[in-house]
Amino acid sequence: MIVEHAILQVRPGQSGDFELAMAKARPLVAAQPGFQSIEIRPSSDDPDRYLLLISWDRIESHRDGFRQSPEYQQWRGLLHDFYDPMPTVNYYGPSIFHD
Repeated sequence: MIVEHAILQVRPGQSGDFELAMAKARPLVAAQPGFQSIEIRPSSDDPDRYLLLISWDRIESHRDGFRQSPEYQQWRGLLHDFYDPMPTVNYYGPSIFHD
């Protein structure tokens, strides 16, 4: 399993609309092959910043699957205008600790 990580900086004052758009966008990613879970956590310091964590079975499920799908175009249409700057996506491997 890998985790997709991004910091989402939303344009000032648009957090409420962003959260509504994310609720509409969530099913688009959740229906993708290889998807495992999604978390969107608001920052405690900045009301316009969020942490996005999506678990995938492997990187290719996101990069070559979702990112190449028609659903990704819908995701982009719903969410990308909120970001300033556009987020950088990073991938992380399995945990080195297993509780």
